[in-house]
This record gives sequence, C-alpha cells and structure tokens, in this order.
Amino acid sequence: MPIIKSSKKSVKTDKAQTVANNVYTRTVKNAIKNTEKAIASNDVEAAQSNYKKTVQAIDKACSKGLIKKNTCARQKSRLNSKVKEMANK
Repeated sequence: MPIIKSSKKSVKTDKAQTVANNVYTRTVKNAIKNTEKAIASNDVEAAQSNYKKTVQAIDKACSKGLIKKNTCARQKSRLNSKVKEMANK
C-alpha cells in the first residue's frame, strides 16, 4: 500500500481508468464478434451495419491509445475484405 497521499490518489484513479479502458476494449471485441457472426450467417445488411459500428469502436479505442494504430488498421482491413467478399457472392 502506498504511503504518500498522491500515490494513494493515483491508485484510485488507476482503478477507475482501468474500468473505463476495459469497457472500450470489451466493446471492440464484442463488435468484432457480432460482425463475424453476421458474416458467418451470410446476412449482408447486418454485416455491413455491424461493420460500421465496429469501425467506430476500433477508431475510438485507437484514439484512446488502447489498441495500436497498425492493429486497428489490420482489424478493419480484414473485416472489410470479409464483408465485401460476402456481399459479392
């Protein structure tokens, strides 16, 4: 346990920030899963709408620094190619 007052405060703020960060990361993971499920079920409209929501969630997590820039780009690119491939079939 910290003894210094500022260290005690930073422990509290770290906990709060960790909870907030977990919300963003869970949102991204769930959005990706929902898009993958829509792609697997060959539902074009659902896949495209889920893809838009997923991109927003990924960009928000990226801007917050929770996911690296290249990881965000890779995830968006892979999902986009899957959605386009499914739509063309």
